[in-house]
This record gives sequence, structure tokens and C-alpha cells, in this order.
Amino acid sequence: MDQFLLILELSYFGNTVYDYLVGVGILLFFLIFFKVLKHRVFKALEKWAHKTKTDLDDEIIKNVESIPSSLYFFVALYIGMQFIVIHPIVTKAVWIIMVILAIYWATKVASELIEYSLRKFAKKDKKETAKNTTYFALAMIAKIILWSTGLLLVLSNLGVNISALIASLGIGGIAIALAMQNILGDIFSSFSLYMDKPFEVGDFIIIGEHEGYVKKIGLKTTRVEALQGEEIVISNNELTSSRVRNFKKMQKRRIVFGIGVTYDTTPAKLNKIPKMAKEIINKVKNCDFDRAHFKSFGDFSLNYELVYYIKSGAYKDYLDAQHKINVEIMRAFEKEGIEMAFPTQTIHLQKAEVQG
Repeated sequence: MDQFLLILELSYFGNTVYDYLVGVGILLFFLIFFKVLKHRVFKALEKWAHKTKTDLDDEIIKNVESIPSSLYFFVALYIGMQFIVIHPIVTKAVWIIMVILAIYWATKVASELIEYSLRKFAKKDKKETAKNTTYFALAMIAKIILWSTGLLLVLSNLGVNISALIASLGIGGIAIALAMQNILGDIFSSFSLYMDKPFEVGDFIIIGEHEGYVKKIGLKTTRVEALQGEEIVISNNELTSSRVRNFKKMQKRRIVFGIGVTYDTTPAKLNKIPKMAKEIINKVKNCDFDRAHFKSFGDFSLNYELVYYIKSGAYKDYLDAQHKINVEIMRAFEKEGIEMAFPTQTIHLQKAEVQG
């Protein structure tokens, strides 16, 4: 026993055998602890996560289980090295390796969780725009920020003065931003279009002199299919700074149109026109009559103004309804003997008396 104690007191490289045994024991203890943690505790948590309704916990457990074995080893090694005297360079080297592994893993997990969250939102939003542009851009920007931060943390632990590096990156970033301000403006405008949702794919919109159906909302531009069939490409920055009229957002459309009858129409027939218009409009599907008035005396016609509402924002529904109304008005006028006016001129000739 005494001989064993003497062996424990033997010193090598500034540490006794006892110190080495304690360090190795601590190393083995934590290696076993991490193995049990990974294969028992995490597995139990994984089974529990599968039973819950949400899959967020499944994603978290999956990423926790992805901790590399090398990180476990260097954490255990670093803890064990605290109980022995060792050269500072070795301690620093182990510390740096451990930090690099930890930062890499943490950045990777954070990046995957952000991407997972964005994918979940993309599945809820079935629009192609959200899936292919905005979410992709947000995920890309988040990854760039995360990995840049992780790289700066690694450099900081390596002893690099990152203050000067950040300052130089800031100056370079400003120069790049100024050079790419139009592109960046369009990209950030696409985020605004997604968050605010002034229109979506399939909506009929009017921007200035352009009108058509939204075909695709991209990261830099939005494509609109005009009624004539051509494709109009508009920058997102222009869209967010312009007035956009979105007809699909309308619950109902107010329609105002006019008709003109000839001057030889009798007052009795003129008084019948509002009632006739009301009956015709109310028979058309989704249309509600509002008013019809003899509005003015024209150059060659007696002008009426008719107003009705259609319970649809679709342009085609409006055209279909107006078509039916126009045909029925012509049929009713023909039945009542009311003549539609068209441009005419009446010339009155007066014979002059000739005196002899």
C-alpha cells in the first residue's frame, strides 16, 4: 500500500501520477456522461417529441443529437486538463479547437432552425411567391449573418483584433450598398410586398398606364400579364412607390354607364326607361340596381346615366354582366319603340320670297 502511495506521488512534467489519474478519470467520466446523454437521454426525448402534436421539438432534438462526437471529446479533454499542470500552448490549442467546433455546430443549428421556421411559413402560404423568392432571400440573408458572426467569434478567440476588421467591412459594405442601391432597393421592396401583401399572384392590378394579371412576384421584379397578352416587367421598388389599384380586393364593383335616345322620344316613354333599366339589371346574376336618371340634353341625344353594383371584383364578371344588360336594354327599347341616338344633323331650309 505504501509503495502504491509512493507511485502516486511520483512527479512527471510538473504533475504527480495522482494528478494524471484524476485528469484521466475526469476525462473518462465526462466521455461516459456525454455518451449516456446522447444515447439514453436524447433518445428518450426524441420518443417524447414524436408523441407531441408540433414538430418543432422534433427539429430541436434532431439538431441537439447532431452534436459531433469530436466536440464531446474536446470538452471532456479541456475539463480534464484543468486538474493538471500543462503547457499553456496545449491548453490554448485545445480551447481553440473546442470553441471552433462549438461555434460551427451552434451556427449550423441556428441556420437550420431558421430555415425550418421559414419552410413552415412557406407551407402555410401556398403562393409561389413566398416559396421561391421571399423565403429564399430571408433564409440566405439569415445564413450570411449567422456564419459571418460565427467567423468573427472564431477570429476573436484566435486573438485577431476584429474591431479594425469590422470597421473595414463596414466601409466596404457602405461602398457596395451605394453601388448596388437600386438592386438592394428592389430586394427590400420584395420583402415589403410580401409582408404588406398589396397584391398576390393572380390579382388584376393597374399601375399607372399598365394593367393586367400578376403572374410572378420575384426578388427584384414583378411580372404582369397584360390583357393583350404581353408580359410587363416592373421593378419592385417602383411598385412600392406607386399607387396600385387591385381589383381583386373589391368585394363589389360600382358601374356607371350612359345611354342616349333620340329627341323624338315622347315624355311618357322617357319616364319608362328608369323602370325598364331597374328590371333588367336586377335580373342579371350578382347585380343590384342603384339608379337611372335623365341626366342631360346632348347635341343629338337625350342622355341617361345608369348605376348598378356587381358583387364581384373580377373584370370578366363585370364584362359578362354589362353584355347581358346592354342586350336586354336594346331588346326592351325595340319592344317599346324607343330609338337609340347616334350622331345626326338636321338642316332646316327656308325659301326666301322674291320681290319683283
